[in-house]
Amino acid sequence: MKRLFRMFSLPNGFIFLFLAVGFLIFLFYSQQLVESRNKPTTISLAVPVKPDKLKTFPPSHQQPSKEAVEMDFLKNLIAWPSTPLLPINLSWNDTSDPAHSSFTVLPKRGGGQWRVGDELEVLIQIYNFQGKPKKSGGDVLLARLHSPSLLAGVAGKVVDHLNGSYSALFPLLWEGNVQVEVILVHSSEAVTVLQQVSRLQPHRIFFRSLFRSGPLTESTLCNVYIDAPQEQLCNYTDLHTGEPWFCYKPKKLSCDARVTHAIGGFKKNISRREEMLFQRGINLKVSIPPSSRYNISVHPRVQEQTKRTSNIVRKEPSGYYYHGVWRPLDGTKLQQFNSSKAASQCLRGKVLHLFGDSTIRQWFEYLISSFSDLKKFDLQTSQQAGPLMALDYTNNIMVTYRCHGPPIRFANVPVSQLRYIANELDHIDGGPNTAIVIGIWSHFSTFPVDIYIRRLQSIRNAVVRLLSRAPDTLVVIRTANPKALTVYETLTNSDWYSIQRDKLLREVFKGLNVRLVDAWEMGLAHHLPHNLHPQPPIIKNMIDLLLSYICPPPKDKTRENQQKRLG
Repeated sequence: MKRLFRMFSLPNGFIFLFLAVGFLIFLFYSQQLVESRNKPTTISLAVPVKPDKLKTFPPSHQQPSKEAVEMDFLKNLIAWPSTPLLPINLSWNDTSDPAHSSFTVLPKRGGGQWRVGDELEVLIQIYNFQGKPKKSGGDVLLARLHSPSLLAGVAGKVVDHLNGSYSALFPLLWEGNVQVEVILVHSSEAVTVLQQVSRLQPHRIFFRSLFRSGPLTESTLCNVYIDAPQEQLCNYTDLHTGEPWFCYKPKKLSCDARVTHAIGGFKKNISRREEMLFQRGINLKVSIPPSSRYNISVHPRVQEQTKRTSNIVRKEPSGYYYHGVWRPLDGTKLQQFNSSKAASQCLRGKVLHLFGDSTIRQWFEYLISSFSDLKKFDLQTSQQAGPLMALDYTNNIMVTYRCHGPPIRFANVPVSQLRYIANELDHIDGGPNTAIVIGIWSHFSTFPVDIYIRRLQSIRNAVVRLLSRAPDTLVVIRTANPKALTVYETLTNSDWYSIQRDKLLREVFKGLNVRLVDAWEMGLAHHLPHNLHPQPPIIKNMIDLLLSYICPPPKDKTRENQQKRLG
């Protein structure tokens, strides 16, 4: 007992007591920790957080939406091959040089003469400015096969082997001598810059809105997204489509006083060294020469001919030019509407609605300039943004054009005329006498691809609703097209951006009862230079294809019966 008393005496007893109490506390909290692992955790925020800064997440058991799953799939679909990182002391001598690069026409598989129905393969090798072969892929290449004397041409399929070499594949669709053209649009190093610009400067195009109340006016910046507190912004997100749009609040006026939308400007923010990767005539959209002289003469198809193709999976082209006329390969019989009378007979009693950017407005302008019976009705609106209307009273024809909703790089569009295509489609009855054309791509190039995908999903859902209530409505989708490039055009509207968005457009509308005007291949296969707004001969073929969709020729019953007997 005395020994025990001495243990608790100071200072040794105090130390022992302290350790014993500490041990008991440890046991208590260990038990609490074990029990807490079986309970949901609750986190208390000691500092209040503004509602607009909070982010909510779905419970872990909740499945992602159909649109979200599709979003991930589509983003993977356009994944580009890896491109080289750019060192600080980048030397353009190490970058892709079209002049040192070359292509070689490979011999025909199985030997013999080239014949209609065969597939031609070309091997492309990229070299740098020092004449050394590149060892990685990621360059942007375009290819076409053409016969200048026949005004014939077809787009090629380019395949990246990821080692500095590429293949271009072409179907042989007509007889005669043919030539190969391969174009380096961007080096892989230039693609690295474009990827970096897209990631770090997604809002390099900005917009302005004018606010007015009586004599008082103010102008503020606007965009799809603005990194600012909610109380500093006017939120113009569309209630039906969910499409976001924001402007900074004016200092003295309300958000309801907004009257116009306009392009504000462009922030160019690349270094001089990086800009050297985009030099016209040197490394920006320049032809690659052949490795040696070649002669390809295509002979007629023979009955016992076996089709030999490469092992590369490729999609067939949508069509080709022959004597300057587009020939679709999907079974559509293209008719030529060379007179106002022919066009009026096709469109009699019909309504044609055109929705999209300036490449769609170009169709409206072509129709009224080419077909004299169609007269423009002056709506006292902007000739750039519309809405525009043309009428043929005698034949009861109406053609309209309306630009798509923001982002759109037009000047001074009244906000009352800023309409989203999906909302406009929901207000169209549709039917066998209604045709709708949609073209939307160019103004989305600078923004994160999610924004474009969401817009396409919104339009597609509206198309599905339209075709559900009016299945006989004709819906036509116009794709992107290649264009002439400068540094500005490259940073805002490069063919590299267009290639990606073109893939997305086709995939989103795949499987729907819609028709396609493949402006990409119609521009690439033609002998005229690339242009954001293609020249009249290309537009004529596009309009002829559109009218052929609207007014298909009657089926040839004799031929149909012959095919049935053969079957």
